[in-house]
Amino acid sequence: MPQPYYITTAISYPNGRPHIGHAYEAIATDAIARYHRLAGRDVYFTTGTDEHGLKMVQAARAQDMTPQALADEMSNIFREMDDALNISYDRFIRTTERDHYIASQAIWRAMQAKGDIYLDRYEGWYSVRDEAYYADDELIGGEGGEKLSPQGTPVEWTVEESWFFRLSAYADKLLAYYEANPDFIRPESRRNEVVRFVEGGLTDLSISRTSFDWGVPVPDAPGHVMYVWVDALTNYLTSAGYPDDPARWPADLHVIGKDIIRFHAVYWPAFLMSAELALPRQVFGHGFLLNRGEKMSKSVGNVADPLALSEAFGVDALRYFLLREVSFGQDGSYSDEAIVTRANADLSNSFGNLAQRTLTQIFKNCEASPPRINGHTEADEALFTLIDTIVRKDMPAAFADLALSQAAEAWMQGVFACNAYIDEQAPWALRKTDFARMETVLATLYICIAQLAVAIQPIIPGSAETLLDRMGIAPELRTFEGIAGHWYSPLAESDFRLAQPTPLFPRLELPAEPA
Repeated sequence: MPQPYYITTAISYPNGRPHIGHAYEAIATDAIARYHRLAGRDVYFTTGTDEHGLKMVQAARAQDMTPQALADEMSNIFREMDDALNISYDRFIRTTERDHYIASQAIWRAMQAKGDIYLDRYEGWYSVRDEAYYADDELIGGEGGEKLSPQGTPVEWTVEESWFFRLSAYADKLLAYYEANPDFIRPESRRNEVVRFVEGGLTDLSISRTSFDWGVPVPDAPGHVMYVWVDALTNYLTSAGYPDDPARWPADLHVIGKDIIRFHAVYWPAFLMSAELALPRQVFGHGFLLNRGEKMSKSVGNVADPLALSEAFGVDALRYFLLREVSFGQDGSYSDEAIVTRANADLSNSFGNLAQRTLTQIFKNCEASPPRINGHTEADEALFTLIDTIVRKDMPAAFADLALSQAAEAWMQGVFACNAYIDEQAPWALRKTDFARMETVLATLYICIAQLAVAIQPIIPGSAETLLDRMGIAPELRTFEGIAGHWYSPLAESDFRLAQPTPLFPRLELPAEPA
């Protein structure tokens, strides 16, 4: 029976349209999920929208809408983004769904039964934009002397009756868990940040609000709704079947932005410990995407629409650029010019041209049939060995380590090797001097191109599928192990014929400047 693998993005806050950061997280998580499917695991991949909280109330009021109407509209847009970007999620969860209310109230009751929830009065600094509470020593000063959160967002002094979670009781337990499980938080810079925060001491956390009613009601506490992060984090349990049958729990990996690492690596494991539930196996905090090196801001006008980018350059070109160019876990920068340059160099000029040249020669010179192999030379065997190592060892190891850009880099080494091989062997010249050798060279390339197409599926799934379909590669062969077997001879001996090859990756051009 396949080994299960449960992976999640953070759920997105839909008080505005999705931006490129949302797309980046979805694409990266999708690539990891697709890798594990190729490796034969039973993958369960969830994403969705986090629809409660004061920010939603304020955004809805500004548009003369109800919070539910805004949530419905914006959640649909986030789902459309995922579908447009070929995100292979198994569940798109919304926190306004009935089963999520049930799960949120169930974990609340479990924490309450443990004695970790009590009623008191909250007085302190709160950032509506971050949906987070901050201590005095965490605040920074703004240009006008006003107090700001560590993220630079406005804070306001809040006073209200609130239910509290005994977070202070979990500092030592969390530190012990981090020490015993050094890979629980990645990358290491995020882990160090979290450890320092917990070592500085934890105060109890206000986990309910009475100043608005758009949220999950607190059980047996009229007028209180849950602090949005209790509700939001519980989505991972809801999707796993909690509380009735949490068969999918624990999650193997939460992929999140580095700005919400505290919620996932401090609050969330403390809630789970309190409820006596298993902790997720790993939390990975990725970096930010910068527009030409600058942080995106609506006031600056440099916030990119991921759907517009995918329409301008193509879904797979955008996916490839983000995962090849940005070292996963670090901040990265993008621009139209960078996307065009990278996609043209790697996809169009290198891999696309390799496939086009090879398949065109087979179509013209071998009656469109995969050519037969007439004995191998040392050069052929060297290429087979290199591609096999890249496809079965280097790329899987990089994907498994969440080193997505290294996986793409290893793939490109295989593409470069195939291009060097075709230039050295010159099958177009062999057609006149040694037809049997030409067949072997083209067959060698056919096999290696198919292997490379299978291995790059997590990153450019649509284009890889198109190429594999054109090459007649059966679905059951499209795994790391499947494509490494003895599949070619049966294909060459079958009645399969190539269609007229067409370019897989047309060269991109920069969008025209508006008049």
